[in-house]
Amino acid sequence: MHNDLEKILFTEQEIANRVKEMADVINKDFENRPITLVVILKGSAIFAADLVRHLTSDIDIEFIRLSSYGNGSVSSQKVDIIGGLNFDVNGKNIIVVEDIIDTGTTLSKFKEIILSQNPESLKICSLLNKPARRVSVIEADYKGFDIENEFVVGYGLDYAQKYRNLPYIGVLKRSVYEK
Repeated sequence: MHNDLEKILFTEQEIANRVKEMADVINKDFENRPITLVVILKGSAIFAADLVRHLTSDIDIEFIRLSSYGNGSVSSQKVDIIGGLNFDVNGKNIIVVEDIIDTGTTLSKFKEIILSQNPESLKICSLLNKPARRVSVIEADYKGFDIENEFVVGYGLDYAQKYRNLPYIGVLKRSVYEK
């Protein structure tokens, strides 16, 4: 375990098992209909890469960068869409792939943008769900794990761009981010 972590929340194997279970549900729901995965960078990249390996439908993958945290540990409540929406969602089955739903502000804003483009369907797939901090009304259609109000890193999630490469998800020590 990394020295900056208080504890490991989910092991590499627990994550792999849950990602496979989520993919199985998506495969059943879409029954080989084409899907466009919209991966929210940077945190969701590792999760999306593992998820897509288990999907059986024809898959298009698009990437977008959204931010409400910057280098901090608390959402600014201001959403930055970096690079805009540079792909067509009209008439497509869209699954937005997110690493964590925290306050929900970022994802709610992005969901509005996608819905305004007339997709055939829109689903949210999030590895982590932190309901205690929710300020916007949004839920994942496909959810990996519910977590308490703790600052988590690893498996793509970061603090100030660090810890993304950890193969597990752990709770960051307060002393690291409350300097």
